[in-house]
Amino acid sequence: MTDPDEPGEKQRRVRPAASPRVRMSAAQRREQLIAIGRQLFAERGFDATSVEEVAARAKVSKPVVYEHFGGKEGLYAVVVDREVRALLDRIAAALTAGHPRELLEQAALALLDYIEEEPHGFRVLVRESPVLSPAGTFSSVMNDVAHQVEHILGAEFKSRGLDPKFAELYSQALVGMVALVGQWWREARKPKKEMVAAHLVNLAWNGLSHLEAKPTLLTRKTR
Repeated sequence: MTDPDEPGEKQRRVRPAASPRVRMSAAQRREQLIAIGRQLFAERGFDATSVEEVAARAKVSKPVVYEHFGGKEGLYAVVVDREVRALLDRIAAALTAGHPRELLEQAALALLDYIEEEPHGFRVLVRESPVLSPAGTFSSVMNDVAHQVEHILGAEFKSRGLDPKFAELYSQALVGMVALVGQWWREARKPKKEMVAAHLVNLAWNGLSHLEAKPTLLTRKTR
């Protein structure tokens, strides 16, 4: 007969029962899978990420992933769409009323804030994928931002007697400059974000404030 006062017996009696696993709702499971997919796509890219790994990290079976997204392509499309909207919302919210130079500062800082605070999301956007149309790429996001900047520059060009039809060209140049510097800064992480934005705006604004009405090339004549 076992002595109830033996140490082993006492431990068996007081060991707490295992907590039952909390079952997620369909919406909660979907959000979990999106978060896991976002991290994996950022770390490895689309091609190197598998449905098996997404399911394993979520501790579910592969059919659960297919049920929610139809496959890896569907999950990736949802992740990218969310990041596109998140970045555009940030920049749109940052472009408040103010002097055109302040608007340039706001746009530059909004992008750098996103890069700093959402590194996984930014990596997803800048990675190329064979399954998305051009509308789902980082360049398309920057193109949307450029259209917003174009309206600002167009009004500024008119007020200075410059041809507003070139506002689109300048907006693409400005946004492209900020985007490329942002990608470089993501890796370099120096100087500080505010200093990067200040130098970007210094180059952009001082260049814009001294625009020639009809610029020409010194090395090759334009026709």
